[in-house]
Amino acid sequence: MDIHINMKTFDTIKKIPKSLLDTLASLGFTHMTPIQQDAIAPILDGKDILAQSKTGSGKTLAFGLPSILRIEIEKNKPQILIVAPTRELSDQIAAVLRKLAAYKANLKIITLYGGVPLRAQAESLAKGAHIIIGTPGRLLDHLGKKTLALESIQTLVLDEADRMLDMGFYDDIIKINAHLPPSKQTLLFSATFPQKIEKLAKTLLKEPLTLKVDTLQESAKIDEIVYETSDKFKTLTTLIRSYKPESLLIFCNTKAQAISLTDALHHQGHSAIDIHGDLEQKERNESVIVFSNGSKRILVATDVASRGLDIKGIELIINYDLPFDKEVYTHRIGRTGRADATGTAISLYTPKESAKCAYITSLARTADIKELHVDTTFKMTSEYDTLCINGGKKNKLRAADILGTLCKEIGIEPAMIGKINITDTKSYIALHHLITDKVLKALKETKIKKKKYTAWIVR
Repeated sequence: MDIHINMKTFDTIKKIPKSLLDTLASLGFTHMTPIQQDAIAPILDGKDILAQSKTGSGKTLAFGLPSILRIEIEKNKPQILIVAPTRELSDQIAAVLRKLAAYKANLKIITLYGGVPLRAQAESLAKGAHIIIGTPGRLLDHLGKKTLALESIQTLVLDEADRMLDMGFYDDIIKINAHLPPSKQTLLFSATFPQKIEKLAKTLLKEPLTLKVDTLQESAKIDEIVYETSDKFKTLTTLIRSYKPESLLIFCNTKAQAISLTDALHHQGHSAIDIHGDLEQKERNESVIVFSNGSKRILVATDVASRGLDIKGIELIINYDLPFDKEVYTHRIGRTGRADATGTAISLYTPKESAKCAYITSLARTADIKELHVDTTFKMTSEYDTLCINGGKKNKLRAADILGTLCKEIGIEPAMIGKINITDTKSYIALHHLITDKVLKALKETKIKKKKYTAWIVR
């Protein structure tokens, strides 16, 4: 079946120049998702938008494309402000917008969130920027120190607004809004529409166009299953050995549970890593990178990862601990079945928790663990390691530079090299474990772009 039936192409929007259409095509974007189809033209017309759209629906492009289009490069002042609940989502939005901005020379995007020195961010802001993406707390920090000026903002975007309100950011959003021009456009995106969202919308939006994307097709892409169990770890092990997924995301409610469960999975021979709020931002980024490049096949996460985690191809999600409410559940399972993919979301509960999970059992099908076919020899191991090099974008390193050195200088076959991720200060390369030691040894003597870099394996 053609998934593009009834989906319009981007070239049907007359305000999009050919250079941007070419950029979209190079990124694999030709047809619009429902939220993009409904939102882009009204946003370009200057309307305020109140949109209900789940994760994975393409909403970042829905507000990001008009944002990029409307930037006036010669005005080296912030013109678009995007507020997001987490660092991870801020980085995800920035990554999408930077790809779109490739057609527009010298467009500068800055992210502002905690875990990064305030002074370094202030220095970047002093040099000018066109788009600011940040979390409420850090934005208020800069406003308080007068290192951020927002009088030139044309559009305010609130992404995953329901999550921000769940985290207690209502007052912070109102304070940020007080620094913005009254004439600005406001775009509010939320996966759910609780009363708090309606209150915020009435406060901030002017005669908004309300969009509610049909989510029936979205939910149909995720097979939701629940298992009752008196031994969650034994059941988890059975599920892994039965489903045998390429990638698995497990959610826990606490940092302590995530750490202990990761250790237990390691002890069973699985390749796993955790991500939670006690980790430094660099460590959280590394957890996502090694999971997304396949050198770790299981990611055990608290809800710090239930938003803003954009990793393609997550086959299976398991709620090891039941989420606290229905909205958290919605965002957790939204990590699978993204874009055109399908996925499976499994929730475990004990007999004592049967009342607590009624909202899940009403949506999901109940299954019996005894019906599963189990391969007791199966382990989620990886053939890859992740090599880290202490140089990145700020050193002008590109994936092609690293690939060229590995293949031409060290003699590695391209088939032995996996995904390459480059951050501002580090580069991460997935390598087949058979060549890891060879590459590590060679890089002690081999230069990349006429410079030697220190390299190590991310554990």
